[in-house]
Order: sequence, then structure tokens, then C-alpha cells
Amino acid sequence: MNTKHIPKFLSLVLRHNPDTLGITLDEQGWTEVDTLLQKMTSQGKKVTMDRLKEVVATNDKKRFAFNEDETKIRASQGHSVAVDLKYEAIMPPAFLYHGTVPKFLKDIQQQGLQKMSRLHVHLSEDRETALRVGARRGVPTILTIRSGAMHQDGYEFYKSENNVWLTDTVPADYINLK
Repeated sequence: MNTKHIPKFLSLVLRHNPDTLGITLDEQGWTEVDTLLQKMTSQGKKVTMDRLKEVVATNDKKRFAFNEDETKIRASQGHSVAVDLKYEAIMPPAFLYHGTVPKFLKDIQQQGLQKMSRLHVHLSEDRETALRVGARRGVPTILTIRSGAMHQDGYEFYKSENNVWLTDTVPADYINLK
């Protein structure tokens, strides 16, 4: 399997559709590495443990993680399947950022940011990351989220292993479009 296609395929399997390979994720999103590699090989997607380690280590978004002894693997966040990543709620910085495109702004102004099919809304610590995220769908617009105020008002925030901030929703009152 081409190295650049492995992260996309792993995202599909580990975040959205484990049935694609016929694997199961435990309640925290982990699956056995040996099983994953065997199932990939049986579907003609031969990937070695060394190549899998390389993908995990070099993925620009750090989307995947091994457990301590590298016998299990999971996606760090972005799931649309029910998992509990066991992230602890922590205090966010005063401001976080979200990249989007203009066609969604009217809905965002009315409804805020919703998790949609994912388990959480994804936010970034810096504008540059939010800009890259928004640019995947077109000309990006960066939203500034008053995350410190949200936290003071009782909203919980989590930080994934790859430094993505997660929350259940961002009401429109906490979003600055400028």
C-alpha cells in the first residue's frame, strides 16, 4: 500500500468505520496492531509494523497513537463512532480558533459550532493551524472562540494527544467572526 494512502485508510478504519476491515475498537478506541495488520494484508493492503510505526511517527497531524508497548493503536480524536478516549477536562487558553469557510458562517452565527457526526467540536491553539484546517474546504475564515469564558460558564474542554482542543459545542455567543 502506498505510504501516503495509509493515513487516510487508517483514519477511515480507526475513526469512522472499523467494519471496513472487520475489526473492533474497544470502548477507548484501541484495536490490536497484529489484528489490524493481518486484516489489512488479507484485503491486499500489505503494511508492515515498521511502516505503521513510520506513519504514526511522521503523520503531520499526529492523528494516531500506539499504547505504551505498541501492541494497540487508535486515532487520537475525530471519531464518528462511539469511543471514550478518557481525556480529562482541563482549563483551555482564553482563546482558541476554528477554521471554516464562508458558506457555513450563517449557520454558525445562528447555531454556533456543532460536533455534527463527530464526538466533539475541534479547535486549535493557534490561528495558523485553524487556517490550514479551514483551507481544506476552500478559502478559510478563522473564528476566534472565547474558550476561557466558556470554561468559566461551565463548558468542558479536553486536549487530545495531538494537541487538538475538543468540546461538545460552541454556542454562537462565544464566537468572534473577526
